[in-house]
Amino acid sequence: MRGRFITLEGPEGAGKTTQIQKIREKLRERGVSCTVVREPGGTRIGDRVREILLSPEFSNMCQRTEILLYASSRAQLVEEVIRPALERGEWVLCDRYVDSSLAYQGYGAMWDLEEVKIVNRIATGGLVPDRTYLLDIPVETGRERLRLRGKKKDRMEMKEKLFHERVRQGYLTLAEREPHRFRVVDGTKTPDEVHGAIMRDLFLWAGI
Repeated sequence: MRGRFITLEGPEGAGKTTQIQKIREKLRERGVSCTVVREPGGTRIGDRVREILLSPEFSNMCQRTEILLYASSRAQLVEEVIRPALERGEWVLCDRYVDSSLAYQGYGAMWDLEEVKIVNRIATGGLVPDRTYLLDIPVETGRERLRLRGKKKDRMEMKEKLFHERVRQGYLTLAEREPHRFRVVDGTKTPDEVHGAIMRDLFLWAGI
């Protein structure tokens, strides 16, 4: 029996990584085997690509290069990790996926959305998540969270506020267009409240 493919999406500082770990723990309590991956990266090749994509050293990267690098990392992750795990009957929890490219490169960078879709359809072989949780937060909230973490900003986090505003709106537009797959969660709430909202929907949807 094929596993379930669950993705978490959201702007910078939304808390996706924290929530994925919480989801994995709760699913394991229910006896569900999980594989957790993140983007970009998740494989030896993908991690090398991630270094290039997020390094401030490459601030002059052209948009087409960025789109193709994200897609190449994703292609490797799908073939090496995601598809095999799903075929084994495992659930895959993925921190970012194609919707990130649509939001960041399509809406944020204002690249042709259809081109981004075509490139990623090729990269993933058409693999679409079964369920996507969008952790929605205002841009300023996300920036403040990153500041409090004391983490050095990567190349994407360094982009101007207007770019990130377009990303947020792009995510919300994607969710409106695919209501059967997306669930929008208020990311400004506490981690436990966000986790509770996700798990209530996930258990109901999956019937476990």
